[in-house]
Parts: sequence; structure tokens; C-alpha cells
Amino acid sequence: MQDRMKRLFQSAASRNGSYSVGAIVLVVAIVIVVNLVAGQLPEKVKRIDISDNRIYEISDKSKKILKKLDTELTVQVFAEKDKADDRIKTFISKYASLSDKITVEWIDPVLHPSELSANNVESDTVLISCKDTQKSTSVAFSDIIVSDESAYYMTGSASETQFDGEGQFTSAVNYVTNDADRKVYYTAGHGENTFSSSVSDVLDKNNMEEEELNLIMTNKIPDDCSLLMLNGPVSDITEEEKETIAAYLASGGNVFLLLGDSQEDTPNLDGLMKDYGMEREDGYIADMQRSYQGNYYYIFPELDDSSGLTDGMSSDMVMLVNAHGLNMTDPARDTITTSPFMTTSSDGYAVTQDDQKQGTYTLGAVATETVNDEEARFTVISADTLIDAQVTDAFSTLENLTLFSNAVAANYDDMENVAIEPKSLEVTYNTTQHAGVISIAVIFGIPLVILIYGFLRWIKRRKA
Repeated sequence: MQDRMKRLFQSAASRNGSYSVGAIVLVVAIVIVVNLVAGQLPEKVKRIDISDNRIYEISDKSKKILKKLDTELTVQVFAEKDKADDRIKTFISKYASLSDKITVEWIDPVLHPSELSANNVESDTVLISCKDTQKSTSVAFSDIIVSDESAYYMTGSASETQFDGEGQFTSAVNYVTNDADRKVYYTAGHGENTFSSSVSDVLDKNNMEEEELNLIMTNKIPDDCSLLMLNGPVSDITEEEKETIAAYLASGGNVFLLLGDSQEDTPNLDGLMKDYGMEREDGYIADMQRSYQGNYYYIFPELDDSSGLTDGMSSDMVMLVNAHGLNMTDPARDTITTSPFMTTSSDGYAVTQDDQKQGTYTLGAVATETVNDEEARFTVISADTLIDAQVTDAFSTLENLTLFSNAVAANYDDMENVAIEPKSLEVTYNTTQHAGVISIAVIFGIPLVILIYGFLRWIKRRKA
């Protein structure tokens, strides 16, 4: 019996079998060890974002904010963890792993229903709190994974369109750790445009409250106004309004003007700009060098990176449509400094019905003046189309809203633009339009060759 066993293990087949078993055991052991080691790695290392459109990728802006956190934050997730969307769970885990100041707690609303009323939240909600500031804010799951509700009426189901995890969380972190209250008043009574949902979202993410203000009725700018915006007025302001705005600036206020498509003279508005070193050129501006596919009034301005208003912009691609031109002049006071940050190329033209005047025209400028240790800031952009939804929504690669957000944030010494755009959830299909020889080879040929090779190797081993 012993001789038989000895001869059995001395055969070539048994030796090959032993080697195979040993190799399998070794591979299994390596896999177990690798998994044990990988399980101890930080969340940001062990989870690689392979999602379409990289919805879990955290921008440098958010990383910078999280790195500077010097206070403890609590993230309470009121949801059944086993049933929660995997994308939300993955994002929360990756985001929290970027700072040791963040603690995540999952609270099951089914097992602990009283926690909902105690924290004034609903199911499928994230509550972000800061103990030091005693501030908290909530983010609903529906604000993270955004659906197109209008599609429900057409198809019977709402389609998911955007993933806004980073935008919502970074805005919430900024809000609960910041004591500053900022309120934007936007003027009415001169045909001004209302803010699009995208612009309101930008202001909201920067934790800025907005309210309408009719200066014709009140003739006073509220004390809590931190920024006064005139969004595309098509008629002139009154002399009294001009004096009110000038007094507000002279006291250290901030004013943001986006010029509208006015069909009449605006001497009061023009006079306010001229006091701060900006004079409007007649007509509309065309650019022979930097225009969209030969549409010379669709301008891609040249941006001055030294202005600080291009931070976070990767392409500097901004479009203005039917813009007016500005020329820099001497301001009314030596204490005023005016700097352009957006211009045409040297092939810019101011076009009227009677004339075309070539030159380099300013499309955006900032005038500053120090008043009683307060810096007054007057920002002028020569076209309200910078934030027009027909432009920003039609050209998704443009960075108009980023420039706008930076220009708004620049009015505050302690504010950083934290408005992060959501990521698209549209599926990208890798399809072959025309199946040719290569397609047939890939789909059928390669698998067939592998099968034939495997069959021949099997026959050869059977005969051995």
C-alpha cells in the first residue's frame, strides 16, 4: 500500500496536480492578505471613482475648505442605510474621509422615528451641524440626486439628471462654519431681468439671501444690504436713485451692474459709471477674432487672470451676446481705482447703424475706493447675457457662472466662492455606428480563436 502511494505521488500527473493545488492555495492566501490590507486603507484611497462623469470626484476647492476645517462637524444621515442609494452612501463616505473633523452617523428613521421630529427633518435627509457655531442645515437626498420632474408628465417617470453631492455638502459646510450673514438686494422698476434658477442656485450655495428692492418706492437701501445688483435694466434710473446708489457706494457699499439691452438714453446710469471711470461706447460690440463660429456679436472675451476673478476656471471660456463696450476714463475722484478684467481682442468693433469703430473695448471692470477703512466696490459687466439662462444652459461648457460667482464673492474679504456645479447623470454610450470588419472580428473572431485554441490544448493533453 505504501509503495502504491509512493508511486502515485511520483507520477508526472500527481506532481502537476500538487503544483496546481499549491498554486491555488498560494493565490487564495495572497487574495485574503490583500483584502485585509485594503480594508485598512483610508476611504479616499481604497475607493476609486470609475463612475460615468466622475460623480464622486471631489474638487480642489472642496478639499481646500475641508483641509482648513478647525471645528468639529457632525453629519447625521436619517435613512435606512441598507436601502439608501449606493451613490449617496459612497459619496458621503468619500467626502467625510477628507477631514478628521467630520463624524458621520446613520440614524434609522424606522427604528428611531422620534429622531425626525427632534431634529426637525424628514426621512432621506442629511443634517450637517457645527457645535461651535450652533448652526445646522439639512440636505435632502432629492437635492443630491436631482430628477427632471417635468419628464414625469411626458413619460410617466422622472428621470435622474444631475448629481449635486459636492455642491450641496460644501455649501452646507461653509454655512455652518461661517457666522457672516450676506444679503443681496436686486433692483426692480426698470425692466430688470429676474435671476434664472442657475443664478439663484449659485447665490444659495454661497449662502446669500436675495430680496427685491424698488428704489423708486423706498428711495433707501436697507442697512442689511451687503450687495446691490442691477440685472439688465432697460430704462434709466432716476436722478434720486442715482444719488441713493452713489451715497451707498460712498459709504463703502458694493454695487454690481450688468448692462441691459436699453433702446433709449440712460444719462443717470451712464453718469454713475462715468464717476467711477467707465464710459459707455455707442452701439454693440463685435469681435472679428474671438467670436462663436463667425457670429461676431457672440464674443469670447479675453480675461485678465491677475484680477483673481478667474480662480477655479479651467478654460476661461466665457461668452457674451450683444454686449456694450466700455472705455476707461478718469474717475471723479483720485481715490477711485478702476481696473478692467474682461476685454475684446484688438479686432473689436463698436457697431452702430452709421459707423463701425475698431478698438479694444472693455467688457467688464471693477472700480474700488477705500472709504473710512471700508472698500467700496462697483462692478460693471457690459452684457446681462453673462448670466442669461439662454446662454448658460445652451452652452454647458461655458464658465459664465463661475466668473459671475467669483465676481460676487470678490465683494467680501472673508468669502470664497463655494458654488460648485452639479455633475450630469446622463449616460454616455460607447456605440459603434457602422459594424465593419473590425467590429465583427472583435465581437466574434477573437472569442472563436480563443475557443479553438483551448479545444486544441485540451485534445493535446488528453493524448499525453
